[in-house]
Amino acid sequence: MSDSLQALAQRFPPDFLWGVATSSFQIEGATQVGGRGASIWDTFCRQPGAIADGSHGDIACDHYHRLEQDLDLIASLGVACYRFSISWPRVQPLGQGAWNPAGLAFYDRLLDGLSRRGIRAFATLNHWDLPQALQDQGGWGSRDTVHQFVNYARGIQARFGDRLAGLTTHNEPWVVATLGHEQGVFAPGLKSRCLAMQVSHHLLLSHGLTLQALRAEGAREPLGIVLNIAPCEPATDRPEDRAAARLADGHARRWYTDPLFTGRYPEDVWADLGPDAPKVQPGDLADIAQPMDYLGVNYYTRHIVSAQGQPVDPQAAGRPVTAMGWEIYPRGLTNLLLQLKADYPGLPPVHITENGGAFPDPVAADGTVHDQDRTDYLRHHIAAVADALDRGVPMAGYMVWSLMDNFEWASGYAKRFGIVHVDYTTLARTPKASARWLQAFLHACQAGRG
Repeated sequence: MSDSLQALAQRFPPDFLWGVATSSFQIEGATQVGGRGASIWDTFCRQPGAIADGSHGDIACDHYHRLEQDLDLIASLGVACYRFSISWPRVQPLGQGAWNPAGLAFYDRLLDGLSRRGIRAFATLNHWDLPQALQDQGGWGSRDTVHQFVNYARGIQARFGDRLAGLTTHNEPWVVATLGHEQGVFAPGLKSRCLAMQVSHHLLLSHGLTLQALRAEGAREPLGIVLNIAPCEPATDRPEDRAAARLADGHARRWYTDPLFTGRYPEDVWADLGPDAPKVQPGDLADIAQPMDYLGVNYYTRHIVSAQGQPVDPQAAGRPVTAMGWEIYPRGLTNLLLQLKADYPGLPPVHITENGGAFPDPVAADGTVHDQDRTDYLRHHIAAVADALDRGVPMAGYMVWSLMDNFEWASGYAKRFGIVHVDYTTLARTPKASARWLQAFLHACQAGRG
């Protein structure tokens, strides 16, 4: 065990939770098996040009049929928790009404398997795969979907709540709203700023109403939400660039965190939206601002903002990037966490629910994958979390994105984020060097407790 590995491990308290993360549509496959209904991502994948490599999620990693093998894989890493999402169309094909026994049974097996292996389960209710039947009735643009989501959450909590260490309402509502409904590059592929902002409000409202409903019914598991947020930094120190960065931060971060923690939308963003601002009914903001047991943060990079409106290309500026073209900037994670602490006194415990990098990952002749770039990425970002912890941010956990290579949304299977390699021809799983590093690091964490 290297001294540096041990030193890093010793910076975290004994109760800090380490884990790996996935989502249903990206790994499960079996999209037409066991009574599962169609999701908006099944539909979106069939749109010509929507997915970079023309692929879809019909098979993905075939996790549905390889569950026990994958649970053994998770256990072999030495993690304490596993974050996954429940496929709404698998358990309730139409998004309302009848439940699907086969879909519920799959998650029973998943949860029981995690329990047998001593791994805590963190479930996400919505990781983007809305039932297509609800989209046909207006999707997240309709206030009725808010209430259908609350009913769905009630059913999931009643069935699985006693086996969960955490239950998340939504994963990355900004992505659902902006990429899915304004830019149209993610499902359902719509392009309306006005609709996107209404969707963002409905997602937040459904979160708050769900927390109220589940607590009223005696939920004991911690409840929270997961946001993809990043520091927005000005390209220069000029006042116009600083103002542009502040507004960009408002649209991407404060639009979500302010209502959650202060019960109001940021005034600068509301003014900037003009007629595209969402319709908000009396009482909505109070419903959104429910106390949370934890906040999930997904972090990948920072944003550098210019008043000129053109995105700053980090690669052209000579900065290191991942295969997604995202700048590798661990310090941004520390800065972001410190900003949250400063903005919101009483911030609940924070889990880094996704952090990782896509890299080319060539397979060596002997079948191994030496992904030193990813190992360095994880090590430096974990150190950034430790820096935030040292400065008083209430950090509670860190989950690697992702357990295994998978369907990377509009990028298809071309981008690999996993610490476990997946051969998409044979579906064989092979732990990469980064997985071995994580095992060693977690062993050092355990050793430090003894």
